[in-house]
Amino acid sequence: MYDEDKLYDTIETLVEIADGRGVSAAQVALAWLLGRPGITSVIVGARTDQQLADNLAAAALELAPEEHARLEAVSRPPLIYPHWHQRNSANDRLSAADLSLIAQHMEP
Repeated sequence: MYDEDKLYDTIETLVEIADGRGVSAAQVALAWLLGRPGITSVIVGARTDQQLADNLAAAALELAPEEHARLEAVSRPPLIYPHWHQRNSANDRLSAADLSLIAQHMEP
């Protein structure tokens, strides 16, 4: 873990969204992950039947675009090399694959 403050900020945001929707933070986290580009499945670590049922309910939970944006903003890691270099020196030549990683770090 590189940034413990970012971790706790992300958890607080998950809990706030969950409280507002009347669901668990785990459901929000799993629904958020399932809604991210390129994610086709998640692995749940349920130890009880209750945890499993709660985790499976995340498949039906659809987060609002504002909720996705809040979670993305609070958890986004810094851009690493070579991506920051591409953003700074070749942003007019980026492919769709490059943009899927870099676009959120570019100014509009």
